[in-house]
Amino acid sequence: MSAFSIFLILIVIVAFLLVVVIMVQNPKGGGLSSSFGGGGTQQMGGVKKTGDFLDKSTWFLATALIVLILASNVTINSGGNIESKALDTNETTEMPTLPAATTDSETSDSTPE
Repeated sequence: MSAFSIFLILIVIVAFLLVVVIMVQNPKGGGLSSSFGGGGTQQMGGVKKTGDFLDKSTWFLATALIVLILASNVTINSGGNIESKALDTNETTEMPTLPAATTDSETSDSTPE
């Protein structure tokens, strides 16, 4: 398994976790902490810190995703042999030429009357 494949698997996992963490949050300030009865001044069992945890985990996962993407970009070309005809500079391909355009006077029959 190449390094790029490992980075690709990690990117998919981190992206999935990032989606889950973002979906748990509520944009109105409720989110997971309000689900446990933390809507007002009553806070039980450290639920008050849930919003901080979700916020920090979002930033951590987003940063990890960017770092993994950049690291995978470095490893994608270090794999060695690239077999692409578009990148091959040794081989020159010639463009096919079109036949010369003819005018109407050349194509009409010039039969004497």
